[in-house]
Amino acid sequence: MIRFILVAAFLGLFLICSLPILLLEWIIGKFNMDFKNKSSLAIVKWAFRVCLFIAGTKVTVIGEENVPKDEAVLYVGNHRSYFDILLTYVRVPRPCGYIAKKEMFRYPILRRWMQFLHCLFLDRDNIKEGLKTILEGIEKLKSGISICIFPEGTRNKTEEDFLEFKAASLKLADKSGCPIIPMVLNNTDEIFEKHMPRIIPAHVVIEYTKPIYPNQLSKEEKKNLNNMVVTQIKETYYKNKALV
Repeated sequence: MIRFILVAAFLGLFLICSLPILLLEWIIGKFNMDFKNKSSLAIVKWAFRVCLFIAGTKVTVIGEENVPKDEAVLYVGNHRSYFDILLTYVRVPRPCGYIAKKEMFRYPILRRWMQFLHCLFLDRDNIKEGLKTILEGIEKLKSGISICIFPEGTRNKTEEDFLEFKAASLKLADKSGCPIIPMVLNNTDEIFEKHMPRIIPAHVVIEYTKPIYPNQLSKEEKKNLNNMVVTQIKETYYKNKALV
């Protein structure tokens, strides 16, 4: 229980104490957006690393060399834990926004940080607004900002290993021309979700598989793109179960 209290206390203090930093970042962004993107990225990476340290999480990373560092990518991963965001964000090599549920918009300070990090808020119950979010994501990818999405749509709280992957999420890559990086996470729910409200030390495995370039696929392969990504993620997930 002590780890949960410490993580919660740290995040609360960080959000409150970061108010002046938010103002400074906003000012920097008015003059040098590239520097602001890098500084916001570094600040939040530091905060997430502290949380993972407090949680006692051990991480094995495989295939990080598969992530291009000179272009924006679409990360596509499975999702079972709140810690999935922390674990993956500390490893992004360039500015990256996450697709988050619209409910996150209600928290003012957190919302501002998420906006600074180019996160997008998805209304899962409104098709028109959902399409607008996808279009915004495409524009961010074209401008050099990576995007991360969990196509199951929510955290998987069932005994099943996977929920249905929403194929529409891959349009972000298809329409922007960026590579897709399947991102496979094993055992992340062992940190918190399986023991709520306790946080316990756990060993997780993250694997980045080889990039898929939609613009290099045939018309038939593009039709099967969702199955291609899901198959790659599932095969890697089951392979890495033996490592945790």
